[in-house]
Amino acid sequence: MFTRSRRRDEPSGPYWRQRGWQLSAGFVAVVFVLGGTIALTAGEDRAREPAPGGPLSGRAAGGDSRPQGCRTDDGDDAVPTTAPRGVEWRTIGVVRVPVSPAAGPTRTDGGMRWCFAHTPVGAVLAAHVIPSQLSEPGWREVLDQQVVAGPGRDRFEFQRGLVRDSSAGRSDGSVATYTGFSVASYEGSDATVDLLMRTGSGYATTSIDLRWSGGDWKIRPSDGGDLHTPVSVVQNPRGYVLWGR
Repeated sequence: MFTRSRRRDEPSGPYWRQRGWQLSAGFVAVVFVLGGTIALTAGEDRAREPAPGGPLSGRAAGGDSRPQGCRTDDGDDAVPTTAPRGVEWRTIGVVRVPVSPAAGPTRTDGGMRWCFAHTPVGAVLAAHVIPSQLSEPGWREVLDQQVVAGPGRDRFEFQRGLVRDSSAGRSDGSVATYTGFSVASYEGSDATVDLLMRTGSGYATTSIDLRWSGGDWKIRPSDGGDLHTPVSVVQNPRGYVLWGR
C-alpha cells in the first residue's frame, strides 16, 4: 500500500469563473471534467446501473474477475518513479493521451477505450484516458461503464448534459497537454493520480480518484459530481514523473 495525504477542496462560484476554465482558451478541450462544476440544488439521487450489455457488465467464464476478452500485464505493483516503457500516444478529439499494449487500454468498443492493468501504471493510464473520453459525443456510454455509480455520477451527468457536444474539441487557443503524473495513493482497489498539464501560461495540476470495480479501473467522483480536484497552478514540474515527449 502506498499513500500520501491530499485534500479534495470544493470549488465555489459558477464554473466559467473558476481558474481551471481560465488557464487557457483551449483548456476545456483537454476534458470537460477538468473545468469545474455547476452549482446544483440538493435532492434525492438514485444511482443508475451500467447499461445492459456494456463491455464492463460481462465476466469471463471460469471465475475470472476481468470482463471477457480483457487481458493485461498485472505483474508489477510498484509505483512508477519513471515514465512507463512501451507507452504510445493516441488522439482523443484534440487531446493526446498515453496508452500501453501491456497496461491498457487494450480494448476498444465504439468510442470507448477500456481494459486497464490492475497496477499503479494501469491506474495512471486510466486517469488520462477515461476523463478525456467524456469530452466526446459518446460520453454517456463512458459515464455508464467507466465512472462509479452513485449520486456523484448522476450529478455529473446532469451538468455534462448542459454542454453542447458541438463545442467538444473546439479550441480558440493553445490546448493543454498532459506532461506528467504522480501516484498520490495506491491501495489495490483504490488509487489517486495527480495529473500535470502544460498550458499556454505554465503548469496546472489536478487529482483524480479511481476504484477497481467490475474488473477494470473506473473514475470515482465526489458526491457533488466532481471527477477531479480543483485545477491549480504550479510553478514547476518538481515532484512529478514526466512523460518525456
